[in-house]
Amino acid sequence: MKEYLIAVIAGIVQGIVEWLPVSSQGNVALVLTGLGTSPDVALQLALFFQVGTTLSAATYYRDDIVTALRALPKWHPDAAYSGDSAVTSYLVVACLMTGLVGIPLYVVAVDLAGRVSGGVFIAGIGVLLILTGLVQLAPKSGSAEMRENPTLIDSVLVGAVQGIAILPGVSRSGVTTSALLFRSYDPPAAFRLSFLLSIPASLGAAALTVADAGGLPGVSPGAALTALLVSAVVGYLTIDALMRIVDRIPFSLVCFGLGGLAIVGGGIVSVVV
Repeated sequence: MKEYLIAVIAGIVQGIVEWLPVSSQGNVALVLTGLGTSPDVALQLALFFQVGTTLSAATYYRDDIVTALRALPKWHPDAAYSGDSAVTSYLVVACLMTGLVGIPLYVVAVDLAGRVSGGVFIAGIGVLLILTGLVQLAPKSGSAEMRENPTLIDSVLVGAVQGIAILPGVSRSGVTTSALLFRSYDPPAAFRLSFLLSIPASLGAAALTVADAGGLPGVSPGAALTALLVSAVVGYLTIDALMRIVDRIPFSLVCFGLGGLAIVGGGIVSVVV
């Protein structure tokens, strides 16, 4: 029963923090460690439990995924970033960059788990988001346009910063969304592209974890399934709530709120660790 209770707690935490700028794997790993799991296994489980929130994102953005898959057979280099092919190209290139950057860092992260604090990373993301809010308040010229479709530069940049987010304490959603916002993307589009990219990245991280551990790391199949189901349900509700907030509240206020949360969370993590 204790194992299942821990799975439910981890699933709730994962479902909420995956979409906030406070590092899901860092916070889930801290929770698991506090409940008696060894730091290295806690980090591996935190990465594996992201499969649950992957299901959330896949369900919420199912229409975008279908569009990207339909465009795949018609993909051509000359039209890689136009029309429906733009999202397909973005996901492919960004995922390749995530793997190139993230896999070497994963090896380092597992080795250093429990010995390196991620609080500074989280707080830094908070500062970045507050700066983004200030930029949102700045007067914009009449010719300024917010972007919605990704480019090759965006794909490489966002994929690389997502790879860095495999380190404990670095927020995947925080760094990828911030990168897209500073590339002049419309806020809902920035969240959408960030959350879409989380799907293949999380599946890849889970596969890497299982391969590295030779199976489910330190948890029974029943408890693992429980954590995944809980995180999937909570994650879907969190995405929906966040997107409603983005649509109804000035985005500068959203940035200030999330940035403040990240700074406070980073300070707590630094004290705890």
